[in-house]
Amino acid sequence: MVKSYSKTANHNMRRPVVKEGILRYMRTRQKQNDGFLAELEAFAHQENIPIIQHEVVAYFRFLMQTMQPKNILEIGTAIGFSALLMAENAPEAKITTLDRNPEMIAFAKENFAKYDTRNQITLVEGDAVDTLSTLEDEYDFVFMDSAKSKYIVFLPEVLKRLKVGGVVVFDDVFQGGDIVKPIEEVRRGQRTIYRGLQHLFDSTLDNPNLTATLLPLSDGLLMLRKNAEDVEL
Repeated sequence: MVKSYSKTANHNMRRPVVKEGILRYMRTRQKQNDGFLAELEAFAHQENIPIIQHEVVAYFRFLMQTMQPKNILEIGTAIGFSALLMAENAPEAKITTLDRNPEMIAFAKENFAKYDTRNQITLVEGDAVDTLSTLEDEYDFVFMDSAKSKYIVFLPEVLKRLKVGGVVVFDDVFQGGDIVKPIEEVRRGQRTIYRGLQHLFDSTLDNPNLTATLLPLSDGLLMLRKNAEDVEL
């Protein structure tokens, strides 16, 4: 049983930012996972381990099949669900995924050994603050689903390694709707996240060298397209 991770999880992502009826429709009407992805999804829900919600699963399935990225970077592996989902739908892609949580790393290693049949995925252990600077590859797709306050910290290193025309996706950026409130109305324990995300928005949404969009899927996605070799934040 997994206990330690769920105690420290940020539960803002449980709070829908769209009407619950629409949310339920998106989660039940779109194609469901099958096989090992369905098993991993059920395990994560049973053990209260955060993974991408089903409307994001459907969106990523579409993105991967449409874009067919060749080199993917993921920050925040958890049990390996999203990396395996991307591998399944972009079979030619090489995927590098970073995580620092020993408990999650153990689950991810086990799942990759079982289900990464094309050996697409490389797991890098350690804090992304340290490991990002050691990466030598160039990426055309990046998925960030880790510490929300650190998104803006990781982004400069990510952009250095992102091809022009490449895409970055950040998960859980609405924080259950807290992001639109004055900071005084945000719980003190969430204010570091709030400040980090506001800094991220200030640095990206109107940046002349990025194309940015916010999507009301799950707890909010921020998507960026890199339009120039050098991007100043």
